[in-house]
Amino acid sequence: MNKRADAFSSCHPAVNFFYFITVLFVTMFLSHPVLLGISFFGATLYALRLKGWKTLVKFNLTFTLPAMIIVAFINPAFNHYGVTTLFYLKTGPVTLEAIVYGIVLSSMLFIAILWFTCYNEVMTTDKFVYLFGRVIPALSLVLSMVFRFVPKFSAHLKVIRNGQKCVGRDMSNGRLLQKIRYGITTLSILITWALENAIDTSDSMRARGYGLKGRSAFSIYYFDRRDTFITGFLGGLMGVSFLGFYIGFSFAQYDPVIKIGGIPLTPWSVITYLAWALFCSFPVLLGVWEDVRFKRLEKKMCLDRNIPWYMKEEEKTKRSAFSNEEVTFEEYMYGEKEMQGGFDCELH
Repeated sequence: MNKRADAFSSCHPAVNFFYFITVLFVTMFLSHPVLLGISFFGATLYALRLKGWKTLVKFNLTFTLPAMIIVAFINPAFNHYGVTTLFYLKTGPVTLEAIVYGIVLSSMLFIAILWFTCYNEVMTTDKFVYLFGRVIPALSLVLSMVFRFVPKFSAHLKVIRNGQKCVGRDMSNGRLLQKIRYGITTLSILITWALENAIDTSDSMRARGYGLKGRSAFSIYYFDRRDTFITGFLGGLMGVSFLGFYIGFSFAQYDPVIKIGGIPLTPWSVITYLAWALFCSFPVLLGVWEDVRFKRLEKKMCLDRNIPWYMKEEEKTKRSAFSNEEVTFEEYMYGEKEMQGGFDCELH
């Protein structure tokens, strides 16, 4: 599934920004295991829809999973709070509460990275500049340039390395000292290009009057009825969720003993968790609903393919007869009997 097939990305930038800020805030500041599990489920499904399972698995196995393991092991090795001692190390006792909290911290990091992956795919620089260009024009421009820094420079680094390979001066050629020299040369070329590109961007924005008072800006984004409905629906879900959080269903304590609010489940806690689950999985549900609607419309457009063969032959005979001027337009549209009965069709 590619980005163009995502329905939530086509919503208004304010809706996208509100959604990601809310889900990231809850994920990073609430350590409740049920809420984190629901957030992980929604982030994984949405990341799979946006980037595909190959890219997602490759990124997680290369970067996220090692960092998650390191955080999970460091916390119980150096933090010794808790009353359930499992074993002893040279640094002190290792407790069950410290291990569980380490896993929770690493999960929060992992889930936040997943949501930021989705954020980078949905909230493009154009959307960010549209939202904050008039309020904080200088900061919005700097942030938009920072957001595109890594992918743009990575792509240009590949171009530089390909050019260096053609002349035999890539970092993969020669001995160690030559590799270092070639690497410094490649880095120097990249930094020179980056500085020149920054100056060109600054001159271009200044020439277009960026940041001046009264400057108009073209926009392709409109807050339509669908955006209004989505905002109201998401706001209702967050209202129910925050009400449950206020009651205590998001409470989680790991020192000195483990206490989890909302467990065992009650009707109100189930409603809270269901509202949060709908909120986290809303982009995926919206995309699936749009896919189903598109397939239905596609079937309506392709009804001619499902017409029986004898009706196709009859239609084909009529078309060929009309093209050979064997019948007039009135006879073709209304039939021969109606024409004989005196039905007259006047064309204007």
